[in-house]
Amino acid sequence: MTGRRRTAFPRPFPSLIGTAAAGALLLSGCGVLPGGSGGSGEPVTVMTWAPDKVDDADAVSTPGVPAMAKTYARWINDQGGIDGRELRVIVCDEGDSAMGAERCARQAVDREVAAVVGSYSRHGQSFMPVLESGGVPYIGGYGASDEEFRSYLSYPVNGGQSALLAGHGRQLARGCDRVSLVRPDSLGGARMPQLLNTGLLAADRPESTDILAPENATSYDEQAAKALKPGAGGSCVTAVLGSRTETFFDSFRRLKPQGERVKISSVLGSVSQPLINRTGGRESPFEGAYITGWYPDAGDARWNGMREVIRKYAFGDNSIDPDDTGVQTTWIAYTALRAVVEAIGDDTVTANKVASSLNRGAEVDTGGLTPVLRWRFKDLLGTSPYPRIVNADVTFQVVREGRLIAYKKGFVDVAEALSDARRTGAGRSADRTGSPSPDAP
Repeated sequence: MTGRRRTAFPRPFPSLIGTAAAGALLLSGCGVLPGGSGGSGEPVTVMTWAPDKVDDADAVSTPGVPAMAKTYARWINDQGGIDGRELRVIVCDEGDSAMGAERCARQAVDREVAAVVGSYSRHGQSFMPVLESGGVPYIGGYGASDEEFRSYLSYPVNGGQSALLAGHGRQLARGCDRVSLVRPDSLGGARMPQLLNTGLLAADRPESTDILAPENATSYDEQAAKALKPGAGGSCVTAVLGSRTETFFDSFRRLKPQGERVKISSVLGSVSQPLINRTGGRESPFEGAYITGWYPDAGDARWNGMREVIRKYAFGDNSIDPDDTGVQTTWIAYTALRAVVEAIGDDTVTANKVASSLNRGAEVDTGGLTPVLRWRFKDLLGTSPYPRIVNADVTFQVVREGRLIAYKKGFVDVAEALSDARRTGAGRSADRTGSPSPDAP
């Protein structure tokens, strides 16, 4: 690691800047990546938020997201900035709470940032109205909240969990005669079966068996038994329970009869390479699992640029795992920001100019990590409940030798499946006990 910066950005009044940054850290739980002025235009200030230091065992923690944002800023500023403009990154710990998400959004508005970039929050209902009232665009959030795919000021870089589920049905249809879906007993979970079923029905497979599960259980023996019940699940079991997916498969592994061949599967966000590593690598219970993701697998050469930046500019920050989807999404989001700022061309980059440039069709080439991204009206999927999706591509992966690798080369476009999902949901469906409906095959 070199960690060496060029001197393109002199730093006036260092004591004043240091005092302000320290004050922001003490008062709001947020930190600032300091820098100076210089280059051909005014500095570009953005915010990235994510839950970092959380005490609740059920809370999500993604410290790699803000760490990646700061690492990107170090790198791009060492290259002379974005089109000669220094990039300044404010980070905020939203604590995986609605109150924390709203607090971070209010700070973004108060600080007049040009955009919120590459963040993670499950609380879009709290932060998005604040950003809308302040006119601040939200670029490339992780996709953990529905509002990211609805708000006119949101510019997502992936298709969220909806695209993953629609694609997962197509992936499973290749090798599963029947599928059991274990999903949360919640409003968000209620949409999962119809999304999964679009892919299954398109391949003339029967609908999945719908098995409901509490979101914060410490054991899923009852749901695992239903998934293994003859005639109720069939040959494949998929669980989409977020952080509780690991808990379900622990229960499933204990109950599965010795020698019984049942394939398991999930989507990124519920299963990830860091989780596979943590649960044994090659000996992980996820060995052989089918996984649907948004981007190329972590070993793909298209990630080499990001990996090199992390190696040189992360300064040994262990919170940044290049295999983590949150880190990857943040890299793509900042790639989008760079393209937009370069397209603006003015000395001053404001939130209004960023949103206008995006709406006019600023083009983002991510080096093959996604299709070319644009957010013009005609680029939007425009389907309720996710009208803001512009990238409906997913990838099919499988866990082999403890690593997520490509199961099928290239991207799979699930835009049509997303458009058909609501119609599919009006058809046959499993009942809430986990048993097939009377007219199910």
